[in-house]
Amino acid sequence: MSASTEHPELSRNLALIGGRGCGKSSVSKRLARHNKHFTLFSTDALIRYERGGRSIPEIVEREGWAGFRQLEFEVVERVAAFPGGALVDCGGGVVVDLDASGNEVFSERKVEALRRSCAIVYLERDPEYLRAKVEGDHNRPSLSDRESFLEILERRDPWYRAAAHHVLPSDGLSKPEITEAILHWFYRQIGVA
Repeated sequence: MSASTEHPELSRNLALIGGRGCGKSSVSKRLARHNKHFTLFSTDALIRYERGGRSIPEIVEREGWAGFRQLEFEVVERVAAFPGGALVDCGGGVVVDLDASGNEVFSERKVEALRRSCAIVYLERDPEYLRAKVEGDHNRPSLSDRESFLEILERRDPWYRAAAHHVLPSDGLSKPEITEAILHWFYRQIGVA
């Protein structure tokens, strides 16, 4: 089946997770073009909508990371409940919550909400590639004053793996190749390949 000409019905949702800059947003858009039955949702865009269009850095500045993570949970719960065909472009911290001391911990509640109705793909990328990709991007708030981006990615990697139904090593693959690999895997999961 040619994924670009066939548009099979989608009985399940698909969620993309991974670190900042791994390509979730651009690959999600490609996936949505390949199958007209996908309805694309960006958790970051929905969070911005919930806060009247404020930027992510503004939301974090006003509400702190704890407030942002709570809002993210509410958005994830709603979008994951979509009846089938939701394509969820998850923010890089979708696997993260904060403990009472403000430290990052694995977000069982967000991951559980996604896993209930979504097949989850982790777009795995080399941490140095991601660091170079997001360096200097003012649309992304600082994740920490105490830790480097690479330290944060190292901590989150096992959480992405624990959340995912499928890990797709993406280094060296083009966006079209990543898109085709995801579609091939997803269609097998829902029994249309």
